[in-house]
Amino acid sequence: MSRTLLEMRGITKLFPGVRALDNVHMEVQEGEIHALCGENGAGKSTLMNVLSGIYPYGTYEGAVLLDDEICQFHSIKDSEKQGIVIIHQELALVPYLTIAENMFLGNERQKHGRVNWNATYQQARDHLAVVGLNEDPRTLVKDIGTGKQQLLEIAKALAKNVRLLILDEPTSSLNESDARKLLDLLVQFKKDKGITSILISHKIYELASVADKITVLRDGQAIETLDAADITEERIIRGMVGRELVDRFPKRSKQNTCDPALEVKGWTVYHPQYTERKVVDHVSFTLRRGEVVGIAGLIGAGRTELAMSIFGKAYGAKISGTIKKNGSDLHINSIPEAIASGLAYITEDRKGDGLILSNSVKHNLSLAHPKAISRRGVIDKDLETQSVETYRAKLDIRCPSIEQHVGNLSGGNQQKVLVGKWMFAEPDIMLLDEPTRGVDVGAKYEIYQIINSLVAQGKSILLISSELPELLGMCDRILVMYDGRIVAELPQAEASQEIIMNYIMQASKGEIGA
Repeated sequence: MSRTLLEMRGITKLFPGVRALDNVHMEVQEGEIHALCGENGAGKSTLMNVLSGIYPYGTYEGAVLLDDEICQFHSIKDSEKQGIVIIHQELALVPYLTIAENMFLGNERQKHGRVNWNATYQQARDHLAVVGLNEDPRTLVKDIGTGKQQLLEIAKALAKNVRLLILDEPTSSLNESDARKLLDLLVQFKKDKGITSILISHKIYELASVADKITVLRDGQAIETLDAADITEERIIRGMVGRELVDRFPKRSKQNTCDPALEVKGWTVYHPQYTERKVVDHVSFTLRRGEVVGIAGLIGAGRTELAMSIFGKAYGAKISGTIKKNGSDLHINSIPEAIASGLAYITEDRKGDGLILSNSVKHNLSLAHPKAISRRGVIDKDLETQSVETYRAKLDIRCPSIEQHVGNLSGGNQQKVLVGKWMFAEPDIMLLDEPTRGVDVGAKYEIYQIINSLVAQGKSILLISSELPELLGMCDRILVMYDGRIVAELPQAEASQEIIMNYIMQASKGEIGA
């Protein structure tokens, strides 16, 4: 019979004007994978920050018990000494340090007060082997992909003798193949090492596939804990949003139009630093008015590089090829020129590149189109407030006021601010790069509704997503990319996850797209 490793009793956490956690109780058994799910702002990350000492003992009410002993963690170092290691959604790696240096940063292998490099590299190799990462420990982190960085974070946790591993959205930036490998690794750790995991994810199908139990949070309260036998996607969604969500993708009446809004021909892009490396290879496609076209592909396929390079050559070197908008040649060499030409690019990294977290909702929303709120070159504050309030209501951005800092909003509301920022610029063509990454199922549905409303207005959408169900549910056509090339184009009626992955596998073997 399994024993209780962790118990959190009556955890209540207050922020100014907000009760983030309200008398939450959760138990985790030794050697289980315990999932934690809920909408953005439900309190998941806050609860884990309490557990890991990021919110120190005394700043919350209630008790945290490990092995039946009350914990009084005053910092993350205190929790790590007890074998509790948290891996955040934003990876805490230093790009210009090596894999080995990152793995033991703050936990150095020392001998006589000096770093023992032989031990550092050997132990790094050992931990990398456990997670299946075949990389030289001397490799700089900036030179490995996101999927490998996520595995490095887990290897780093192993180096701290982890007993309880907390993973906050570990697969949000991974394709389905890499995500599956990571989840299989957690199952392997459970069986072979007895490591207990708490897994936070908005990808409900992932939780249902690996979790022994799932605790559902809503509005800072623990609604229920489900055993594996009771776990279904429908049950989880009902607990998260408090209602049935019958259709995950809102219905949209198709636009019967053949009018090309954007035509890209022979588009080729080289890496901005390694200028002999081609990242987009002679890509051609057409985006019609009132249409959603998706781009599927593995990480490194060139999807983001394609979108960014189209958007005013925001990425890349030695760019060649032609772009037409509404049948006329389009020559754009900068982001301001792209915006002026009616293009918008919504980045996959809303916190790093898309929003200014320390600024208000008002400032972020109006940032891309200051002319719309200016008179004679001077910002009209009243007009700005009026315009932003209109978009706040239209997008249902939930915030106390438009003066609220964006960094204090939930992920779903941050994403809606980012979408609203570019809607405010009134573009004709929107390039959406992972628009629902890291947001919950309810917020996803709202973003899908926004996409549908834009298309109904005659806008054209290019949608990049690592979630194949999202592409299948939202797109009229799907382009499949591999190694910088488009290797297939599928109408929605002919597309499936199996068919898309089959094209990718064929391309990887050199059977198509060469």
